[in-house]
Amino acid sequence: MKSINFPTELWVGENVLSKLESLQGKRVFIVTDPFMVESEFVKNVTKHLIHSEYQIFSDIVPDPPIDNIVLGINQFVDFDGNVIIALGGGSAIDAAKAMKFFGKRTMNMKVDQFIAIPSTSGTGSEVTNFSVITIAETETKIPLVTDEIQPDIAILDTDLVMSVPPQITADTGMDVLTHVIESYVSTNANDIADALCEKVIRLIFDNLETAFRDGQNKQARENMHIASCMAGMAFNVTSLGINHGIAHAAGARLHVPHGRMNAIILPEVIAFNSGLVKGKVINEATAKRYMHLANCIGSTQTTNARIGVQQLIRQVKQLRKRLHMPATFTEYGLGKEKVQENNEKIAEAALEDACTRTNAVKPSSEDIVKILNTVL
Repeated sequence: MKSINFPTELWVGENVLSKLESLQGKRVFIVTDPFMVESEFVKNVTKHLIHSEYQIFSDIVPDPPIDNIVLGINQFVDFDGNVIIALGGGSAIDAAKAMKFFGKRTMNMKVDQFIAIPSTSGTGSEVTNFSVITIAETETKIPLVTDEIQPDIAILDTDLVMSVPPQITADTGMDVLTHVIESYVSTNANDIADALCEKVIRLIFDNLETAFRDGQNKQARENMHIASCMAGMAFNVTSLGINHGIAHAAGARLHVPHGRMNAIILPEVIAFNSGLVKGKVINEATAKRYMHLANCIGSTQTTNARIGVQQLIRQVKQLRKRLHMPATFTEYGLGKEKVQENNEKIAEAALEDACTRTNAVKPSSEDIVKILNTVL
């Protein structure tokens, strides 16, 4: 038996942020990053909180560490808040989730409503029960997975992503692509998530490059924003795989942006999971799943699993190139020695990562090191 639940309510459409005016008499704690305040972007939210008291916590940094989360908890308690609004990319939303989780346990923090408003189209965090927190001392990222941190409401406003720079558009878009490819071959894959993934991968290949090259194309931006959310809905049911397991571990040690890290290793992970060796596939069932995704993208259809895997890898690499993204760590600017001296610890952390548990193939430490060495 499978239990499939999509508990987050979606607010989508024109002038959707005006619905925040319904938070009458609430004490709203806004979790965001410094740029959102300095650019006055946060005013898109605060101007609708006319019937509420609010406080802005803007100390969020990329890959927020525990100290950052503790600071937010203390400020929420001092403010006597009862609603959290997370505004920003994955770091802001993940930090707010961690505040809600740990605040309940350490400070008896009570949150009546948790609202997530993504300002990038990538993580899908607004509809998931996932959060990634960083332990700075050990250079590790720890996924927190629990229904307790699931947002009650997600607000999708395309206007909030219109000004996202091209490189971040590329990074976050490739993160979405990695989400659906991993979800589709997860050991928890199911027909409901499959339908979401098949739609999302079409949206990505039809819209991501356009959004990258012409950020003012509202239709492409809207389609990518919806794709990101749908991908989050899919992997919230299925979980992910070794691509994210490695990306979490390597990102913490090598400090490569998450989406870019995913994009660098994605073709090699596809090859590993399908068992693609010297033009043959060993893991036929997984290879056929990849083949179905390849058929969703291109005009050329195939029923041959090997050809399908090769087509998918080629399509990913071509998209990555069109987005001006690095194909190797060296192209990104990392020295080979830096990567190799961290290989063993990255492999160790990746094997412990919660995402790795649902990978299509159970990897070994040697497998992970080989993937890393392939993209030097």
